[in-house]
Amino acid sequence: MKLHELKPAVGSRQEPKRKGRGIGSGNGKTAGKGTKGQNARSGGGVRLGFEGGQTPLFRRLPKRGFTNINRKEYAIVNLDTLNRFEDGTEVTPELLIESGVVKSEKAGIKILAKGNVEKKLTVKAHKFSSAAKDAIEAVGGKIEVI
Repeated sequence: MKLHELKPAVGSRQEPKRKGRGIGSGNGKTAGKGTKGQNARSGGGVRLGFEGGQTPLFRRLPKRGFTNINRKEYAIVNLDTLNRFEDGTEVTPELLIESGVVKSEKAGIKILAKGNVEKKLTVKAHKFSSAAKDAIEAVGGKIEVI
């Protein structure tokens, strides 16, 4: 079998009904929309969440919490991911982005203590959890807060 010979299973694909294309199509004149009314009009219908004038659910439910506009989100790096670097490497945010460990720096990089590090590294980051700090130093590595 070749790529150009591939075909969908019989009956799995169906041509869309061409609406409003004459009486013989079975879907002409009103195009399956019935006669008159809000839903027969172009752009007709109600908005999302509309309940026919009844107070909608999103307004009936109480409001909870708030969004902190000053919130900082850190890019998280676990200790076990640091094992991919060679012994004695200086791990910087630039190196982490370049090697694909982190997509973007966000508000900074935070090192967390998931897993364990086996290599002696110099890690430069914006934040460290206390357990991660201890684990890196226990192996003989260094920590530098940027």
